[in-house]
Amino acid sequence: MDVFDVNRMDRADRRRRGKSDPLDAQNAARAVLSGRASARAKTGDGPVQIARMYKLTKASAVKARTTAINQLKAVLVTADPALREELAGLGNAELFRTCAQFADMSSCEEIGEESVLQATRITLGLLAHRIGQLSEQIRDVEARLARLVECHAPQLLDVVGIGPDTAVSLLITVGDNPERLDSEASFAALCGVSPVERSSGRRQFRRLNRGGDRQANAALHRIVFTRLRVDARTQVYYERRIKEGKTRRGIVRCLKRYAAREVFHLVKQLQSDPRS
Repeated sequence: MDVFDVNRMDRADRRRRGKSDPLDAQNAARAVLSGRASARAKTGDGPVQIARMYKLTKASAVKARTTAINQLKAVLVTADPALREELAGLGNAELFRTCAQFADMSSCEEIGEESVLQATRITLGLLAHRIGQLSEQIRDVEARLARLVECHAPQLLDVVGIGPDTAVSLLITVGDNPERLDSEASFAALCGVSPVERSSGRRQFRRLNRGGDRQANAALHRIVFTRLRVDARTQVYYERRIKEGKTRRGIVRCLKRYAAREVFHLVKQLQSDPRS
């Protein structure tokens, strides 16, 4: 049985009849039967779903680590001047290692009345340990994601500008059933890089597409800017379009569309591969 995605209900009908779960279900059924909703839903039974789980874990760990780093540096701002002087000038890695030793030394001290300086050292030590643990989790998840991409879609890693993290973002957008994407234009629209017509009178103009999967759009953005730095072919194209009067923003949009086309044809190769 095929499962279809219904992205948005009929707003005119919703204004007339209101909103409820039964009404939404009826509108969704009508959209599928009429052919207005023809996008097949993503499945979640393969390696891409595994990658999505790992990426979710990594995102939460990165967010928690950033919070811990900000808290550690905020504690340093109000710390004892002597302690601040001791830690001044250290880079982040050395600062975290030094602060982590404070928690180790505090466990050896006798239990008694605590001073503000002692509590500050303990706090810095605990935060530094938390940062280290989260960093270890992030490295472990990144290694798992890299192995997953190498096994499932190694052809993506051969493309200039695509690393494991970018490849995972694009694979999550496609899903475990890439056959649901009928054309490269549908994939470009899904990533939010398809041009939107905005012509009026004699002026022919296309504006930025603000729809689509923003994570996939950001992945294509990273690909383009990496290529602008290191890929000679992209640099030649950029210089040629600049001479033609094209703006930098317009060139980047064109390059993102070309990158989406390249990624689509690489991802479509996964259809014939057996799922792990």
